[in-house]
Amino acid sequence: MDKGEEQTMGDGVTAAEARTYAAPALEKGLDIIEILCKAETPLSQKDIAQQLGRSVGEIYRMLSCLVRRDYVAQTGDAYLLTTRLFELAHRHPPTHRLLVEAPNIMDHLATTLDQSCHLTVYGRGSQIVVAKIDAPSGMGFSMRTGAELDMLVSASGRVLLAFQDAATITRRIDECVRRRPDHADAGIGAILDAVRARGFESMPSNQVRGVLAIAFPILDSEGRAVAALSVPYVERIDEANRPLAEVHAATAAAAHDLTRRVGGTARA
Repeated sequence: MDKGEEQTMGDGVTAAEARTYAAPALEKGLDIIEILCKAETPLSQKDIAQQLGRSVGEIYRMLSCLVRRDYVAQTGDAYLLTTRLFELAHRHPPTHRLLVEAPNIMDHLATTLDQSCHLTVYGRGSQIVVAKIDAPSGMGFSMRTGAELDMLVSASGRVLLAFQDAATITRRIDECVRRRPDHADAGIGAILDAVRARGFESMPSNQVRGVLAIAFPILDSEGRAVAALSVPYVERIDEANRPLAEVHAATAAAAHDLTRRVGGTARA
C-alpha cells in the first residue's frame, strides 16, 4: 500500500476511522459474553481474563455491569450467562424465524384436531407462551400469549428441559427450583430421561382436571429444544374423539415440520 493511502474496511470505513470509532468497553463486554456462551461450565474472573488475554482488573467492572444488567449471573466465584439474551430475541418477533413459521403450522394442527395449541420457550426458571391458536370450534382449553408457566410439573416444561445438554439441564433445574421450591423432585432426572427416550411428553395436566397435556420439542441443528409445541387436549362428550395415537401423530408432524422450517434437525 502506498504511503498516505488508507486501507478500507467494510462499508467504506477506513482503518483509521475504525480506530477512531472503537468502543473498548463495549468490545470487552461482547468478548466476555462470547466467552461465556462457548463455556460448558461457569468461569471465574481469572479464567475469563486468561482466555481474553486481559488482566482481572480490566474485566472486573465490565463483569459487574453485566451482572447488574442480568446478562450474566454470579455463582460463588464463577460467572455464567443468564437467559436474558434468549428472552430478548423472542420479544422481537421479526428477528426470530420460529415465530414467523409457527402460525400456519399451528393453525393447521388446531384445525385438524379441533383443539387449541401453543408454543413456549424457556425463560429463567419458567416458560413463556410466545404463540397460541384457539380451537376452531371455540370450545376447549387455551393459553394466553405472554403467560408464564411452571416447568418441572408440566409436559412442555419437561420437554424444554429434557432436550438439552447435561450442564444446561442441571442449571435450568436449579433455576426452576429457586423459582418454585415446592416443585423440587428427586426423581426429575429419571422423568426427563424417559421424555427424551420417548421423544415427547403426554400427561394429565397438573393444573386443570380433565386436560391431557401433550408436548413435542422444536429442535435446533444440534438437537436442543428451542421451544415446545403443546396441545392441551380436552375430550369432547358431544362428538367422536380421535384416538390418542392420532393426536400424538398430528402434534409430532407439526413439531417436525416447524423444526425443519427453522433449520433444526427433526428426530427420526
